[in-house]
Amino acid sequence: MNKGHYDRVERSILYLGKSRLDQPSLGEAARQAGVSPFHFQRLFKRWAGLSPKRFLQYLTVEDAKRRLRGSQSVLEAAYGAGLSGPGRLHDLFVTVEAMTPGQYKAQGAGLAIAWGVHGTPFGPALVAVTRRGVCGLAFLGKGGEAAALKELKGKWPQSQFVEDRVKSGAAARRIFRSGGGSPVKVLLKGTPFQVKVWEALLKIPAGAVCAYKDVAGIIGKPKAARAVGTAIGQNTIAYLIPCHRVIRDTGVLGNYKWGPRRKKVLLSWEEARKGTAD
Repeated sequence: MNKGHYDRVERSILYLGKSRLDQPSLGEAARQAGVSPFHFQRLFKRWAGLSPKRFLQYLTVEDAKRRLRGSQSVLEAAYGAGLSGPGRLHDLFVTVEAMTPGQYKAQGAGLAIAWGVHGTPFGPALVAVTRRGVCGLAFLGKGGEAAALKELKGKWPQSQFVEDRVKSGAAARRIFRSGGGSPVKVLLKGTPFQVKVWEALLKIPAGAVCAYKDVAGIIGKPKAARAVGTAIGQNTIAYLIPCHRVIRDTGVLGNYKWGPRRKKVLLSWEEARKGTAD
């Protein structure tokens, strides 16, 4: 899906969320998106996997608060089983390899990183891969490709970068593929605490959310909610390490590295897709 399509869908998700009590018609939603009802229905279903009307049914009043209230039992069950739990999108699962303290100190010296910008269901993203796994996934913001690449190089200052759309494209397709597929490997570069937090995020099932304090409690640091929030903000692998599923304990979505609008879209998409699998 190209960027123009994603922008339309993003606006539509925000519009449907604000107008959900009025139950807007297909024609009204299409006019807001600037396309005909026929094209809007087709575009939206291609993106979400279900019709705009069906999607609207999953955008309930106080949705984030409702899911947050039920998150504790979901998280307890998921962690108790050592799994991400039911409802994981695309039958996708992630295997993690973290850098050793020595490798972390070396700042990625000798590591070859292939990167490229590719379309995703949530807009264009820079995808970076090594022979050990995906090391970066960043949705493009106002700074575009240049800003995303600069941040990636800052994270891996001693590594060798080469633009390779073949290698990075293969990874992008695997990440966002519908249906089954081989596990997606990720290479995490962070402090032991950061890695522990990022690994914990993998246990939050798609369609669920939790608060920062919940993550802190699960990793055995109940008083470290602020530090958990800082670690989440340092995540450089969007979507795969689902930092978008952590919200404030008041039910407010809060900040998101790749934009609060995209966070809303990600959560809405996951909630709706989860509903179709129930």
